[in-house]
Amino acid sequence: MGDKRVKVRLLFADDGEFHDEHVHLPAASLEKHERLVDALMEDPKILRQLHVDFERLVSAQVVDD
Repeated sequence: MGDKRVKVRLLFADDGEFHDEHVHLPAASLEKHERLVDALMEDPKILRQLHVDFERLVSAQVVDD
């Protein structure tokens, strides 16, 4: 896989409990969008890779390794 990937932390809330998930997304997809959330909601490459429950999503941030 030649595409550069970026690690993103997604924080979710479930009935007062918080948990996070880390995903690796295509850097090119993230660069096409001004906001990370727009990439998560609109980019076809990302949408083929994962589904995000936006009602439970509290935050999303790029993680520096």
